[in-house]
Amino acid sequence: MDDLNTVRPVLVRQLGRQSYEPVWRAMQGFTDQRDSDTVDELWVVEHDPVFTLGQAGKPEHVLMPGDIPVVQVDRGGQVTYHGPGQLVVYPLLDLPRLDIGVRDYVCKIEQAIIDTLAEWNIGAARREGAPGVYVNGAKVAALGIRVRHGCTFHGLAFNIAMDLSPFQRINPCGYVGLEVVSMFDLGGPSRMADVTPVLLGELARQFGLQPSDAPPPDLVALKAARTQFAPGEAVR
Repeated sequence: MDDLNTVRPVLVRQLGRQSYEPVWRAMQGFTDQRDSDTVDELWVVEHDPVFTLGQAGKPEHVLMPGDIPVVQVDRGGQVTYHGPGQLVVYPLLDLPRLDIGVRDYVCKIEQAIIDTLAEWNIGAARREGAPGVYVNGAKVAALGIRVRHGCTFHGLAFNIAMDLSPFQRINPCGYVGLEVVSMFDLGGPSRMADVTPVLLGELARQFGLQPSDAPPPDLVALKAARTQFAPGEAVR
């Protein structure tokens, strides 16, 4: 068995601002073709406005989408919103290699976000039965993941400084009247560039990873490499 104190490499890929679907399809392609020797990756992205509905999501939680597209995806959870000013990180990790179960994986992501908020003296917490991170009952970060053959994709969405009004067009994460908040509204920074390195550092610390920067992924090639996607566990 590997030494539990081993620090494993992880490639950090900054995608910039992207439409949602090409990134989702590329994540599928990456996961579909990876093997036991594939180095783990963290994809960092800001999405164009989009509502995404989880694998078992109920359409009635999408109230008034208007001009914002709705995409049914293969993660766990209900409906959420992605848009400018929101920091999205997709951990593409091999959990067995890290000796981590799914429940611990979720808890470690939440803890990384909680510790990031603490850097700006913002107290945050989990909520039993409702994955994500909350400040005074308002959700500041959402989680939606999928695990296939022990490998993760999808991930976290952290509200930094964004227009929150689209959340009023849905029942966020399937909860009627759930309040949503951004880090900037809580007294934090307005620039994602200030938050991103802190969050990535906390994620690396939680998972025992040594990050190194890498070029953005080839979204077109990864999408083309995707084969018939096998079933996996959708987790929220």
